Amino acid sequence: MTKDQIKKIVWNPWTALITLSVILAVRIADPSFVESVRLRYFDTLVTSQPAKDIPVSVVNIDEATLDKLGQFPFPRDYYANIIKDLYAHDAGLVVFNVLMPEKDRFKQDAILGKAMEQFPTVLPAVAGQKNKNESHGSPVQKVGQDPAGKVVEYPGLLSNVEPQSSLAAGVGIVNTFPEIDGVVRRMPLVIMVGEDLYPSLAMETLRVAAGDTRIQVKIGEDGVEALRVPKLSKINTDSLSRVWIDWSATPKEYSYTELPKSFDKGIVIVGLSAAGLANPVATARGEVWPQYLQAATLGTMLSGTTIQRPDWADRAEILALAVLGIALLFLTRWTYVGLISGVIAIGILYPVSQYMYSHYLWLVDITAISVGIVLVLLHAYGVKFVSEFLQKQQIKKQFGSYLSPDLVAKLQKNPELLVLGGEEQELSIMFTDVRGFTSISEFYGKDVQGLTKIMNRYMTAMTKTILENDGTLDKYIGDAQMAFWNAPLDNTKHCKDAVKAALEMLGSLDGFNREIAEEGTPPFGMGIGINTGVVVVGNMGSEQRFDYTCLGDAVNLASRLEGQSKNYGVLIVLGPVTAERVRDEYPVFELDNIAVKGKKEGVTIYTVETSSLGHEEFLKHYYSGDWPKALQMIDYCKGQHPNMKDYYSIMEQRLQSGKPADWAGTYVATSK
Repeated sequence: MTKDQIKKIVWNPWTALITLSVILAVRIADPSFVESVRLRYFDTLVTSQPAKDIPVSVVNIDEATLDKLGQFPFPRDYYANIIKDLYAHDAGLVVFNVLMPEKDRFKQDAILGKAMEQFPTVLPAVAGQKNKNESHGSPVQKVGQDPAGKVVEYPGLLSNVEPQSSLAAGVGIVNTFPEIDGVVRRMPLVIMVGEDLYPSLAMETLRVAAGDTRIQVKIGEDGVEALRVPKLSKINTDSLSRVWIDWSATPKEYSYTELPKSFDKGIVIVGLSAAGLANPVATARGEVWPQYLQAATLGTMLSGTTIQRPDWADRAEILALAVLGIALLFLTRWTYVGLISGVIAIGILYPVSQYMYSHYLWLVDITAISVGIVLVLLHAYGVKFVSEFLQKQQIKKQFGSYLSPDLVAKLQKNPELLVLGGEEQELSIMFTDVRGFTSISEFYGKDVQGLTKIMNRYMTAMTKTILENDGTLDKYIGDAQMAFWNAPLDNTKHCKDAVKAALEMLGSLDGFNREIAEEGTPPFGMGIGINTGVVVVGNMGSEQRFDYTCLGDAVNLASRLEGQSKNYGVLIVLGPVTAERVRDEYPVFELDNIAVKGKKEGVTIYTVETSSLGHEEFLKHYYSGDWPKALQMIDYCKGQHPNMKDYYSIMEQRLQSGKPADWAGTYVATSK
């Protein structure tokens, strides 16, 4: 593979498929940082819904409560009074989320026990490494396979002391189950301790509130398949028995010192919020107190909310990333279409995922798709930008010295205008050559540097005129120049621009000669040949070096026409197509029908000059072979057109030398 082929591959926007493949591979592998970003996005969905009322309240033992009741922990008769007080305010069920694993130092456990016998109270327990105190909470009734290895497991349980443990209306585990980033979004409803399953505090509260005696769970091959309180409907969970917390299920929150008149038979969860008594829990809603988390979990179940991450979501998201990435890569062929399509694609992803959540409670991730689209587009457009930049730099380097700055700017702005590799195109080709170069060289003698400087000044003046007339300078050939029009940019008036440039070059030459005459330098003469025809134009040469040039018979003829300018005593010689295209703007003077050296067929050649009276008749006799009559008209034509005396003198010498035996109206040149 060549260097150019490698460059072509590297700077192809479709190399963004590599980026897309890497992103897909990362998404399929789903490392922790990808999962973490996805979960953060789910947080925005879950917390975006408006709040809805639930029959659950939170009562905080806060700083104001400590100011009122004194140092914590309170004597447990205080706890008894709090429970009684809540029921006096019309609580339907009290959940006292304060763990009591040790005996009360004030010996008030019995008073609290009597209060709990009278007023149903649900207490917490904490799963851990060791058992402490006997738990009288009813284990969950399990059906199906062994839950070991399929649910959250702990070896021990830290429960409450007697008589609270045995007198509680229910005991539920308060352990959280943070996600990979340490944020609690889902709460397990059953946890395995030893060989038994125990309910979470929220699940146990739901059972007690329903007046049921049991909780049932079905264990399948992949984990939890069904979970319910028999008197209530089935609760949808994942295989670990977790439910997504619906943060729109907002509990009412009070300080114990400012209770409402009535809790309207709702569930009241008591917890600690005073500084230093409990640690807040990181959730999708931010840090909340444990009792608030339990209330939100309970509210999620009471409201019947079933937030789900569908089984098909991962596959659908990966497929969407692949399809959108490839489609947008295709559309980057059209710069603005690709950009606009990418913006639209990213713009509709959030509304779609929001709709899926608000209507179906489906958690569909768009972060990987959005990031993937952005990275793929950045790669594709980055490659396009760098490729176009390098192309523009190449254009500037390649064309800057032989195109006008305006044309170079146009090519850089739109490189597609540049025809590379060689294509057929009609061009007007110009060749120029210095007349009298021998005398100029003799004047400078051994002063080669002086000769170089004067030639550079001459070439600069002539090149400037070519470029100003939208010509392309092809090359310098010693003291000669080659230029063409209509490439690399299209030019519908290329013939006229070429002739206009030629005339202006002759004017520039006059000014140049006046300037160097003051320096004592001999004057420069110049011959110009212009021909129009279809040639091949493009980058030509070898892999090591190439030039933007043109090749073809029309190029060779243009060179021969320049050589004939001296033989006809004129400064400009035009080919037939060029003359025909410019005759409406410039006067053309027919010179001869000539087969230039190396050619068998003749072409009619012209110069830019007004025809004299009698010239057409002269040519008629000349072409027909009646050279004596043509010779008789020479003096008359010289008098009618003094500017063409040199031409008529040359033709006179030719006529006097006698007509060739094979004359057919075409003069066969014997020199270039």
